[in-house]
Amino acid sequence: MSEIDLAPLRLAIESHIPLGRSGLLPALHAAQKIYGWISEPVATEIARALRVPLVDVHGVIEFYSLFYNEPVGKRIIRVCTDQACALKDADGMLRQLCSQHGLEPGQTTRDLSLTIEASPCLGLCEQAPAVLTTDDGQSTIGNGSSESDRPSSLVYGPVRLLTANCGNGTTSLTNYGRYPALTKALGMKPAEIVDEIKASGLVGRGGAAFPTGTKWEGAAKAPGVEKYVICNADESEPGTFKDRILLIDDPHRTLEGMLIAGYASGAGKGYIYIRAEYPYILPVLEQALNEAREANLLGENILDSGFSFEIELRLGAGAYICGEETALFESIEGKRGFPRVKPPFPTTHGLFGQPTVINNVETLCNVPLIISQGAADYRRIGTEKSPGPKLFCVSGDVATPGLYEVPFGVTQRELLEMAGGVANGKRLQSVLFGGAAGAFATSEHLDVRMTFEDLRAAGLPLGSGVVMVFDE
Repeated sequence: MSEIDLAPLRLAIESHIPLGRSGLLPALHAAQKIYGWISEPVATEIARALRVPLVDVHGVIEFYSLFYNEPVGKRIIRVCTDQACALKDADGMLRQLCSQHGLEPGQTTRDLSLTIEASPCLGLCEQAPAVLTTDDGQSTIGNGSSESDRPSSLVYGPVRLLTANCGNGTTSLTNYGRYPALTKALGMKPAEIVDEIKASGLVGRGGAAFPTGTKWEGAAKAPGVEKYVICNADESEPGTFKDRILLIDDPHRTLEGMLIAGYASGAGKGYIYIRAEYPYILPVLEQALNEAREANLLGENILDSGFSFEIELRLGAGAYICGEETALFESIEGKRGFPRVKPPFPTTHGLFGQPTVINNVETLCNVPLIISQGAADYRRIGTEKSPGPKLFCVSGDVATPGLYEVPFGVTQRELLEMAGGVANGKRLQSVLFGGAAGAFATSEHLDVRMTFEDLRAAGLPLGSGVVMVFDE
């Protein structure tokens, strides 16, 4: 092997060196973008620069499936073979692609021009079968017959509050507005914001359904040198794609929610952790962050309020487990994403051992709505025990798959009717709720209201809002 020129690497990782170990994943991404894979000399240089033991660098590379420690193709085709795509013959498409190039899944051509891989869920379930292609560092998505640099957003439903700006491309700051909810929040005391969120009844939309206001209150009251707000955008649960649409179409709603969370909890720094399978979202968020900074809505002394807050983007590297909050902390800290033992809980000992608020994208998108219109008006949507709007990711054997925003309380039957019913006039066999960790519903559950309390009574998890339909 010829000697590797490390000069481009040293330049690329220079900004990550002050971060120490926390800069490890960004440095590995930078290295892989330059060389296509992470060789021993590259790993050694990163270890030296960040002052991380080389054995730990290797451990991180081997833990994350999208880091490569051996040569791969300049072009990498990843075919999703998870449930929604399997229903659309993704396995057949993978076999056909491999046959065309004389490869088996996971193999690379001898000239290192192409690698073909089976992939876990790519978060494109409503557009199955899904393919993510990376060619010399540039990514496109498709379904085997066409490609695009960003996925389309299929958004429906009788309520369009969280998705008001979704379905028509990325919303600029000019069109979104200069964070009116944040402006209102900065005129309130942090404890008043927490009380409003608690009064709204908002609970986490990622599956655990923990009361959001209680979480913020815990972090606000906890002693700490630094406090953090984390946006968990690592939606890896098969069948889930709502975060993808919210972030790519309406990034400022999430940013505004994070800023309000930061002000309410006393945090000064935020991170958005994005799954590596969503590379096309990074430039959208970078642009949104720049717009917010230029408008004095992010950074030092926001709107002359004395409140300062900064947000950093972090890209995962293909680890399903990093959707778990403490595993995500480990990843940001430059470690393998193993979940921590609880207690202690993130509100007192989270990222870097400091008080941390962690919410997913959908949860944060509810925050500007609550602050703008007030908890009482917010609670007029949905039911008494499950207030507010809810996003459901409908995919599988259904006529019109997509993201549906509905008030809590609609039945499964009503949601399926909105989606045009079972595709091709076939009969319903079952519906998967909550993704791979969820449970199956049958026609006997069609009239169960889709609320936390009703689904729980029926033995079904709401989870992350997955509704995957299977026909006969």
